[in-house]
Amino acid sequence: MRFIVSASGLLKNLQLVGGIIGANTVLPVLEDFLLELADGTLTITGSDLETMIKVTMEVQSEEDENAGNNGRICIPSRILLDYLKNLPEQPVHFVINDNTVEISSNTGKYKIGGERSDEFPKEPQADNATSLQMPASKLNEAIGKTIYATSTDTLRPAMTGVLFEFNPDNITFVATDAHRLVKFERSDISAPEGSIIVPRKPLQQLRNILPNEDSAVEISYNNNHLFIHFDQVSLSCRLIDAKFPPYKAVIPVGNPYKLTINRADLLSTLRRVSIFANKGTSQVVFDIIGNTVGISAQDIDFSYEGNEQLSCQYNGEDMKIAFNAKMLIEMLGNMTSDDVLLELSVPSRAAIFRPSTSVNDEDLLMMLMPLTAGI
Repeated sequence: MRFIVSASGLLKNLQLVGGIIGANTVLPVLEDFLLELADGTLTITGSDLETMIKVTMEVQSEEDENAGNNGRICIPSRILLDYLKNLPEQPVHFVINDNTVEISSNTGKYKIGGERSDEFPKEPQADNATSLQMPASKLNEAIGKTIYATSTDTLRPAMTGVLFEFNPDNITFVATDAHRLVKFERSDISAPEGSIIVPRKPLQQLRNILPNEDSAVEISYNNNHLFIHFDQVSLSCRLIDAKFPPYKAVIPVGNPYKLTINRADLLSTLRRVSIFANKGTSQVVFDIIGNTVGISAQDIDFSYEGNEQLSCQYNGEDMKIAFNAKMLIEMLGNMTSDDVLLELSVPSRAAIFRPSTSVNDEDLLMMLMPLTAGI
């Protein structure tokens, strides 16, 4: 197995795959790249058992007639990445015999011990899969607007991923950690009816490798796996086998009080005031009186206190309500509108946050449970 490849081109593709590879894995082979050469095409694969990423690239190959089944080999990812990161752009020659990899460049020769490729995890098959297409930029946006609200509580596996709800009229993405909930809906994309829960980690990897353009992404799924394909990249991951919470039932309907405020001003105020909040609760209090909202925080243990005033447009009764500042900052940071609309009811009831102006073909709803202690 012999091929010549651009150092920078190989490094770029290895980095696309390398994000899924972790250290201290359960199997040594999971710390490796699987390289496969066939008809001038090099396929690079990485896996953590739950998720697999593959990328193909064209190389100049010189296949050895005596190589037999040596068109596949596993190479330690760390040493290959570190070597290429420190190599100037130039052609790199690979010669692979048995489990030995010889690399030569303009400056020297190197040798790496590889591992047997038959120990590498097998790629799942897309049997009985449902398929649809979606622009890469819109899929990337949907993941970005929801993934941060997933839970890290492994005792609630359904909440550790994002719910994809497919319908003939729209696609809805939902994430919750029981304290907040985000629902993002696109009405310009249709699909056969169905739903899946995709784990957080492969979605994070997908965000890192998706192009920020409108090129089509092919999405397929069956009962066990999700399959994503675009350009020369493929990702497959195991789905979460659990029932997602009935999220529609927990979204309050008819919050009567409406508050509209500049999102950037609110976000910067929260970042300043939250510095003085209790580190355990991150509590900030909204004291709404007329068209003014006072935002305050304190940490009694250290005699810290912060308070600022902001103008707003408010239709409702004066009230005090408290939120977790970290969660609220994260939510507001994932909005893009100039103003944000808060729909409120009573201090003990969940608040709804929406962009003040709607965007064609999309609907974003964020729900945050209030804090009730110390108001």
